[in-house]
Amino acid sequence: MRLTRDQLEIAPAELARRLEEGDPLQVLDVRAPERLAAGVVSPVPPDRFINVRGSELVSMSEPAEVGLAPDEEVVVVCGRGNDSLRVAAWLTVAGYEARSLAGGIAAWMHLSVPRYLPPPPGFDSLVQFDRPGKGALGYLLVSGDEALAVDVSLYPGPWLEEAERAGARITAVADTHVHADYISGGPDLAASLEVPWYLHPADMVYPYDGTPGILPFTALEDGQDLAVGAGTVRVIHTPGHTEGSMTFVAGAGAALTGDFLFVESVGRPDLAGRAEEWSRDLWASTHAALTEWDERWLVLPAHYAGESERCADRTVGRELGRLRESNAALRMAADREKFLYWVNTHTAPAPEAYPRIKAINVGLVEVGRAEADLLEAGKNECAIA
Repeated sequence: MRLTRDQLEIAPAELARRLEEGDPLQVLDVRAPERLAAGVVSPVPPDRFINVRGSELVSMSEPAEVGLAPDEEVVVVCGRGNDSLRVAAWLTVAGYEARSLAGGIAAWMHLSVPRYLPPPPGFDSLVQFDRPGKGALGYLLVSGDEALAVDVSLYPGPWLEEAERAGARITAVADTHVHADYISGGPDLAASLEVPWYLHPADMVYPYDGTPGILPFTALEDGQDLAVGAGTVRVIHTPGHTEGSMTFVAGAGAALTGDFLFVESVGRPDLAGRAEEWSRDLWASTHAALTEWDERWLVLPAHYAGESERCADRTVGRELGRLRESNAALRMAADREKFLYWVNTHTAPAPEAYPRIKAINVGLVEVGRAEADLLEAGKNECAIA
């Protein structure tokens, strides 16, 4: 019996759920090895991940030659889900239970998985949107019938769906900073909903040469309060990763730190060629967090580097008090020179795509979805390693 496309495909959300639940899936990536830098499906144990070109595989007499177990389900992956569909059909004829990742790695990179955190005082819900392909995180804060969307991806559907599920409407959109590793969906979402898009004015500029950005936004400043229903979000200016980086503290309990403070590190200060100046700003922001912030605040970053940063429920975040000892940057923040030395000796070369993404995110460049997918490929590299 010939299977239909629907029967041969698995949606990215279903694959993510099954991997998280520990289903014994084999992932067969049929792209050329050099294409893996554009991102891979994760988390997959190394012994269950196989990479072989599709053309090589179908020329073999037996798929087991590449290490495929015949009694375990196979998920086939390619760039956009076309080659993988043909390979999955071929494996099915060969007696394997095989499915193709719908949309390929391009769709995997845009997947946002909602995860639910305890809401801070004044809020009814706090949703963390996890993009496993990029290691990126966004948020939705809901209070009553109002919601604030933070660090929205280019595909904002999950934010809209969660707001609707909560019986709320998104009344404002915000970015913690102008991102370098992905194209923000914040400006377009705000425009479509006719609500404010919040940003610190220091970030509405192309930092590589000082060209002003042209996107309309509502400026935020240090110490300002944003009302969301009955809840309050305090804005703290935390420069260093960018000049306008902000932390949003919701209900004096949850700190959405953007790319300033991560679970295991801090944001790199070198993405605009001003590493020396921004490293000093980064130290000042980190020192202030160490000495002035409430250790009970739950630090919720905009990125994570790997599975080690997850909690048992797969959310990403830690109380600041716990991070004082486990986060390398916070451990050194009491000593300025030690901190600056660590920053300067642990910063890797920046990805080539980041300057163009920055230009897009301040409105100086327009790109189509195909180029956007190429620019956003791969995990984020926004933290000091």
